[in-house]
Amino acid sequence: MASPTPTAAQPSAMRSILRTLRPTHAHTALTATLLLTGAAFLSKIISLVRVKYLLLVLGRSPAADAFNAMFQLPDLVAYFLIGGVASITFVTMLTRYRESGREAEGQEAFSVVFTTMSIVLTLAVLVAELLAPAYVRHAFPGFERDPAQFALCVHLTRIILPGQIFFFGGGMFGAVLIARRQFTLQAFAPLIYNLGQIIGGLLLFRYLGVSSIAWGALAGVILGPFLINGLGARRLGMHVRFRLDFRNEGLRYWVRQSLPLILGVSLVTVDIWIINYFASHLRGAVTLFTNAKQLFSVPQMIGQAAGAASLPFLASLFGKDNGIPFARSVNDSVGRIVVVSLLLAAFLAPMSGLAVDLYSRGGSFHRADADAMGLYFAIFSLSLPFWSSQAIYARAFYASGNTLVPMSASTAVVLGSLPIYALLFHRFGAVGLAWASDLGITIQALVFALLLHRRRLVPAAGLDYAELARTLLAAALSSGTLFAIRHSLPAQLGRWAELAILLATAALWAAICLAVLRLTGSALPALLVSKLQRRRRTVP
Repeated sequence: MASPTPTAAQPSAMRSILRTLRPTHAHTALTATLLLTGAAFLSKIISLVRVKYLLLVLGRSPAADAFNAMFQLPDLVAYFLIGGVASITFVTMLTRYRESGREAEGQEAFSVVFTTMSIVLTLAVLVAELLAPAYVRHAFPGFERDPAQFALCVHLTRIILPGQIFFFGGGMFGAVLIARRQFTLQAFAPLIYNLGQIIGGLLLFRYLGVSSIAWGALAGVILGPFLINGLGARRLGMHVRFRLDFRNEGLRYWVRQSLPLILGVSLVTVDIWIINYFASHLRGAVTLFTNAKQLFSVPQMIGQAAGAASLPFLASLFGKDNGIPFARSVNDSVGRIVVVSLLLAAFLAPMSGLAVDLYSRGGSFHRADADAMGLYFAIFSLSLPFWSSQAIYARAFYASGNTLVPMSASTAVVLGSLPIYALLFHRFGAVGLAWASDLGITIQALVFALLLHRRRLVPAAGLDYAELARTLLAAALSSGTLFAIRHSLPAQLGRWAELAILLATAALWAAICLAVLRLTGSALPALLVSKLQRRRRTVP
């Protein structure tokens, strides 16, 4: 008689997956990372569909540059008023309220912070609406040469500015979910945001042009991050009461922790702002860099998801058992994410030109445009391990309740990097900006690691350097092989030929990496196999 085990295992595995996707499911660090990575990947796919549509209809035209520049002033308003990632400090605060049995005080603090910052942001948005022309003039000096482009950028910016109020509210509601280790709604809310832009364009582009995407973005943030997270927080019993109380303990704590984020600047955010300042002088460069960064955000999401998922767990570990579990968890997370990033960068750097051409070329976006964007993406991909590791290191500081040190360090890195961007731009043009971006984020990651080590929070000796060396060897050999293959190919290839080469080289890259890791005694292949086997055997 045939064994019934395989048949029974299938519904068990399916039930396990569905249970993990329930909005009320309390995640572990691993399941949270997997969920956030999967949702971010799906969100990026939808975002890339939107980008592809815009490239087809706008190419690298002045209108495309104006559209890609419209997000900068709203992002700046949010960054300098709520620290951009200030909801991170609220996750830590809510976690501590909950673990000390003071959830009622946590709810009160939530209402006071929500009310106070909603008022502040509303006033700031009104001021920004008035100052939008002045901002565009100074942030994108090259746009003034084309009055129509300048006016379009101002118009689009004014449409989406109010969205920052709802982004903040959605971030606050999302912090409530993360503090309870419930990541499902937080993971899928951005999908609504991206879908809003696509639907707005499809329905209204014929009548409103590029403005239809901006209106879709505004509707998307209201229905997605704000409404979805708000309903989830309400289900957990978090009720917002509009109340001002400047003496509230939670508000004061939040301000103390957020103030460094508000006053400081991080290269993670301002990197593209600096690039766009110089790129605005070159026709279409803002579009090329913005889209190259958006493509680069797809592999980046691994580090972002790991960082977001790790925060509540690191916050709960901090201060326990002389800080040993905290330090070990940070080093383990950094080690895993750097290993994955190194291997992924080994494929992306040599093959990004083909991938970008296959994805982007068509309509108003030509081969020369795709070649330039592919070169920027290839350069960015080399810095992937540093983008990923700095996300974990930053959250190690946040989990310890220290935002002053990382943001002071980030501000110093930004100020020190400005001459590098200017020098490399004037010396090498647009390509120099891509290399300056890589150099800046490398410095930031190393500075964070050094500061955590010197403050005896996360000793640098805790990293598995032997495993990193094995991975680096695998990455170097696989990447070198792919570079040799890429340079032997004809300059002009058809779409199907590009796709076939990408699939073949991906298989070759995976085979080389696996072979080198096994021959050098790496634990990574066996670890991946064991995790897959355990996942299959999981029974709810």
